[in-house]
Order: sequence, then C-alpha cells, then structure tokens
Amino acid sequence: MFHEGLEKQMRLSRVPTHRTTVLSAIAGATVLGLLLTGCAGEPESEAKPKPEATAQTSVDYPVQIVSCGRTTTIEAPVERGVTLNQGATEVALALGVEKQLAGTAYLDDAVPEKWKAAYDSVPVLSAEYPKQEEFLAAEPDFAYASYSSAFEKGTIGTQDELAEDDQIASYVSPFGCDDKEKRPPQTMESVWDEIDGIAAAFGVPDRAAELRAEQQRQLAELAEAKAGDGITVFWYDSGDKTPFVGAGGGGPQLVLEAIGATNIFADLDGSWGEGNWENVVAADPDVIVFADAGWSTAADKQAYLEKDPVLSQLSAVKNKAYVTVPFSESTVGVRLVDGAISVAEQLSGLDLGTE
Repeated sequence: MFHEGLEKQMRLSRVPTHRTTVLSAIAGATVLGLLLTGCAGEPESEAKPKPEATAQTSVDYPVQIVSCGRTTTIEAPVERGVTLNQGATEVALALGVEKQLAGTAYLDDAVPEKWKAAYDSVPVLSAEYPKQEEFLAAEPDFAYASYSSAFEKGTIGTQDELAEDDQIASYVSPFGCDDKEKRPPQTMESVWDEIDGIAAAFGVPDRAAELRAEQQRQLAELAEAKAGDGITVFWYDSGDKTPFVGAGGGGPQLVLEAIGATNIFADLDGSWGEGNWENVVAADPDVIVFADAGWSTAADKQAYLEKDPVLSQLSAVKNKAYVTVPFSESTVGVRLVDGAISVAEQLSGLDLGTE
C-alpha cells in the first residue's frame, strides 16, 4: 500500500535551492543543451541546441557521491544493488544496470514497456519496503531509495546501521531528503545530477551522459513545437472534497512549461498543494490532466467530475478534454521528460472547441 500520508507531506513541501554534487568520477561527462528549470517560464527555443556528449567510459574508484548532506563512498562498481522505490528503480533501468541489481521494491504504478523486460529480470523483494531480513538475504552491496523513509527504523535499517554493521553503501535521492533545506531545486538539471551520481556508483558514466543529451534534445523539440501554447490546464492529482493539484514548483509545472501550457495553480507554492474547486470553476480550464496512480486512478477522478452538478459543467469536462499521465511521469525524475512528451501528444489529439 502506498504511504499516502508520508508522500503527501513530502509533495506539499516547498523545495529550496541546494545542489547535489558528485565529488569524482564524472568530471569528464559534459553536455551542451537545454536546461529546464522550474518556475522560470518556458524553456528557450531560440537557440535550438544540438546536445553533444563527451563521456568518460570508466571510473576511477573509490568515488564519493553526496546527497542529503551525507557522503557515500563507493569502493568498486556496484554489483548487487537494491532499489527501494520506483523512482530509484527506473533510474537504474534507464542506465541499463539491471544485471547489477539484486532486487527491487515498491512500485507506485506500472513500469513502462520500454523497461519491462529489464525490470522483470530483477527479483522483487517486496511489494512495499522489504523487511530487514528480506533485504539482507539478497546480499546487497548498495541500497538506493527515492525517499528517506526507506531507511527508517522498522524497514531495512538506517543508513548508519547499514554502513557500520553490514558494510552496505546507501543513497537517498536528493529530492527525498528528510531535511528540506538539503533538497535541490526541482529542475531537470538536478535530475541529471542525481543520475550522474548513480551512474558513477554503477560504473557507467557514459550512459548518464547519453541519457542527458537525449532528454535535452527531446526538451528542445517540445519547446519548439509548443503543443500547449494558449492552453490552460488543471493538473488533478487526487482528492474530491478538496483537490490536490499540481502546483508551481515541481513536476507538473515543469511538464507544462516544457510544452508551453499554463497551469491554473502555478501561483501555489510547492510541487503539489491543496487547491479549491471555486478556483477551478472560475478558471474553467481548457484541459484537465489526471495523474494516474493506484491510490487515485484517472478513471475515479473523471467519474467524480462528471457526476458533480457544478464540476460537470466545466468546459474541459463537457468536451472530455482529458489527458492522463502515470504518477511516475509527474514527479521530478528520469521519466518526467516522457511525461512531457505524452502530454504534448495527447493535447494534439484533443478537440478543444466549446459546446
């Protein structure tokens, strides 16, 4: 079951500026191109960059990667890593290191088809966080989580315990730090920084550079196409009495900026936040984006809107101007660019005429 209370608390927080650094091993990986930054308007399309990647293909160990104020030393390439959240798992799959994984855990929604075969090749230790004995039975040498909750008492053990008692290195995504002051800005640059660090741990810095260059190219194409130009959007995450919405400082906003659309809750702080139906009705958005997750499906949210006597009169509801995005493509992570591409493609297929 999804830890909704914890996740909601994390999503409601505003993310301050702080940069995660990789101290060594990836200095040779440099890329030119578009850098998508949160809450800074549309990505620039004038330059139309053509990303280039000059990637080092080997790593000099030991390397150190830093997150949440903690320095993790990796003595040799990870051979038996365990990923403890979907976001972490998908970074590993995007880097093609599934053969260096001893286990995974905790999905929020479906792994995309392009990575399904790789994901299926890795043992699933638990539907949620594994118990410590399940985790240790996999004989891991590295634990990678999207959220610090993976290392709380009662799960696999704290990072200090793993390092001292079991000699297991560990890493928390900088977006999931307990201390909000240590979280980086929610930008694609920060996503790529995290991927660089994980690539160094697994010994594949060249793959991180290639991924960065490809995503920069895709973002440049989206910025030029402007599929969302002139379109207002209500990003509906969950909730009924009060809508939990995509706000102005996280994944939903980055997606909408990438395609040139306008978020009706862009002035709301944080990645997600509590909106209100009065503002939705007043804005009468052109399109509604549904975040689809096991704890709040797109179908359930659509049904709620269509049966409500007031909300059913929204232009987007009457026109069925709906876009659906997997929750994993709405968070700042390796799949966010896929989310932007999907939203752009779905917008292109909508009839936004009024009735």
